Amino acid sequence: MLSSTHRLPARQRAQLTASDVSIVRGTTTVLNQVSLTVTPTSRIAIVGENGRGKSTLLHVLAGSLAPDAGTVQRTGTLGLAEQEMSADDDRTVGQAVADAIAYSLDALAALDRAARALAVGTEDAAARYATALEHAEALDAWHAERRVQMALEALDAETDLTRLLRDLSVGQRYRVRLACLLGADDDFLLLDEPTNHLDRSGLDFMTEHVRARAGGVVVVTHDRALLSDVAETIVDLDPTPDDRVRIYGNGYAGYRDGRRAERELWEQEYARQQAEHARLHDALSSAQNRLVSGWRPEKGTNKHGRATRAGGLVQSVHRRQQQLDAHAVTVPEPPLQFRLPDLPSGPAGVLVSAEGIRVTGRLAGSVSFTLVRRGRLVVTGPNGSGKSTVLSVIAGELQPDAGIVRVPRNVRVGYLRQESELPLERRASEVYTSLVDALVASGALSDSEAVGLSHLGLLRARESSKRIGELSMGQRRRLQLALVLASRPHVLLLDEPTNHLSIALVDELTDALGATEAAVVLSTHDRQLLRDVREWSSLKLGAP
Repeated sequence: MLSSTHRLPARQRAQLTASDVSIVRGTTTVLNQVSLTVTPTSRIAIVGENGRGKSTLLHVLAGSLAPDAGTVQRTGTLGLAEQEMSADDDRTVGQAVADAIAYSLDALAALDRAARALAVGTEDAAARYATALEHAEALDAWHAERRVQMALEALDAETDLTRLLRDLSVGQRYRVRLACLLGADDDFLLLDEPTNHLDRSGLDFMTEHVRARAGGVVVVTHDRALLSDVAETIVDLDPTPDDRVRIYGNGYAGYRDGRRAERELWEQEYARQQAEHARLHDALSSAQNRLVSGWRPEKGTNKHGRATRAGGLVQSVHRRQQQLDAHAVTVPEPPLQFRLPDLPSGPAGVLVSAEGIRVTGRLAGSVSFTLVRRGRLVVTGPNGSGKSTVLSVIAGELQPDAGIVRVPRNVRVGYLRQESELPLERRASEVYTSLVDALVASGALSDSEAVGLSHLGLLRARESSKRIGELSMGQRRRLQLALVLASRPHVLLLDEPTNHLSIALVDELTDALGATEAAVVLSTHDRQLLRDVREWSSLKLGAP
């Protein structure tokens, strides 16, 4: 949906303020006392895992959703772009454009009427004309249609204004929607996952427009490159020790540093409280043991002494029970932290050698490369150029029509595919344990090399005990990564490894890939990941 308020822009006087906003759904608190101020120069990003309330907060700021507590005040105009644009009606692209710039078109029409009235000398014509001119200038109304047209072209959106929206693909409608919003020039621009369905040129245009526009921007995104390029303030909706939202300044770098410091303090306090709880529990157990069997009075001790001693032991048990009951672990369990196991570097020499491999219809030309111990290779190219095909050939899952791939028998290869079929009816822990047991039984792994699922920091115990069909897409992707790492591979093949993963996990994975002893071959469209591995060797593929 695309919505925009039809009022005169406030420009430098514009302000959007949320104060102590809370949203509750049943027994779940989605947003807890969020306060945020958006100015004409703000560049704010909202991040968090799925279900954390990112889109909800955007709707609260837009005024399309009333908070259960707190207030939202706005001065100025606002444009909101949701993740989907409705195509249920008979609107055309041209009508969508007209709706987006309706106030500008109205202002030009009013100016034309005022000009005609001025020409015939109608009473108050001069005042009406002055007001209409002021409104048109404030909106820069003469250029509104051109702004949208430029955005349509830059985003590779449909420019035929007679096309019905319902006849366009989801991606095409998305680009039309975004172009309309970028051209509307409201005081505030609210974007929900705006990088979806955009190619590289479209991403560059959208990023530059958001960075340069004269108006505040709030964007919900998982795109780390957009965060790095645009965001100055980041609102993090992921869990915190006190269940309050965290707001970080200094852009993406400030967000990463802030999260890291927050996690360290969180883990320290959680460990302290757990240790104190364990100490109190042990003290209670000791007192109970002394009461039951710990005191054996010497022969001849009088009854009064025994009764006095027994009463003191009972009081000690009661006192320690009260201390334990009074001590609550108030800090929730910290978030998981990914731990890449120590992967071996493999035997000396070449681990993977590809000579002139060809796959008809799936790979342009022939491909040759070698990968040595601790090697790093990123495979790049446009969609359809054969990046996934190259990884499938290396993994031995696809035979080339020509050429040779050599991988020594003692080299273990782990392959993370873009999409993997998992047995949805089985429990995650069962699938992982079965794989490890099979690897040990076959001799591919020794007992000492086996890694437990909990050690990886990818799934909590309650998640790994679920059937795979009950897991979210992100949790399934974490399980897929765990299954690849279970074999302790010498060579990691990663095809779009950041798909469905949280920003925090992607950052942790990126750091781990830089440090591991294993060789890594990577294919990705993740712009920030490509920046992070820019020093790696590169295999560039062309379109077939």
